[in-house]
Amino acid sequence: MDCSRAKTHDPDQWLTQTPAFSQPLAEQVREWILRWEPDLTESIKWNMLCFSGRKLVCGLSACKGHLGISFFRGTELREMTTLFNPGGESNTSIQSVRVTSLDDLDQRALRKLLHAAVQVDANPELPPPPQVKREEWPMPEALAKALKKNKAAAAGFEKMSKTCQREYKVWVSTAKQQETIDRRVAETMDALTHGRKWAQRKG
Repeated sequence: MDCSRAKTHDPDQWLTQTPAFSQPLAEQVREWILRWEPDLTESIKWNMLCFSGRKLVCGLSACKGHLGISFFRGTELREMTTLFNPGGESNTSIQSVRVTSLDDLDQRALRKLLHAAVQVDANPELPPPPQVKREEWPMPEALAKALKKNKAAAAGFEKMSKTCQREYKVWVSTAKQQETIDRRVAETMDALTHGRKWAQRKG
C-alpha cells in the first residue's frame, strides 16, 4: 500500500515522516479524534498512529495515495455505518475507512463511529450499536448474467446474507475496465460455487 514506515515512537515525529499527500489528512483526523475522545492515548504500532482506551480502538495508516482509518473491533460496528470499505479485512475484526479527501469524508458519521468504538472498547458487554438501513446496492449487469448461467454460484449467492451479497455487488460494479470486470466476475463465480464470502474469495 506504500504506507509510511514508522522510524519513531513519537506521534508528532510520526506525522512528519508521513507522505506529502496523506500528511494533512492524518493531521486533521488526528486532531478530530483527540478532540472528540480526549481520553484516548496515542502510540505507534505496526507503522500506525494508534489510539487506545481500555485496548486499541483505532489507528491511522498514512499512505502515498490515501489515509486509512482502521477500527480494531470494526466487525462489531459494521451494521451501524456505511463508512467502511467494502469487504473489510480478511480473517480479522478490523474494518477500515479509506480517505482521499476530507471534503468527501462524512465528519459527523466518523465522529459517531468513533464514539461507538470507544463505547465497545470501554464495555465489551454492551449490545451492538443500532443498525443503519442501507439502500440496496444495484445488481451489476455482468454479475446478473453470470449468475443466470451458473446455477451453483447462484445458489451460493442466495444463501449469503444481504451484507455478503452487497460486498460482491460493490466489488464487481466498481471495476472500470472490461478486463477487470471479467476477472472479478470469474473470481466471484468460483468463490460463490464454493460458498466463500468476499473476504475469503481466493480460498
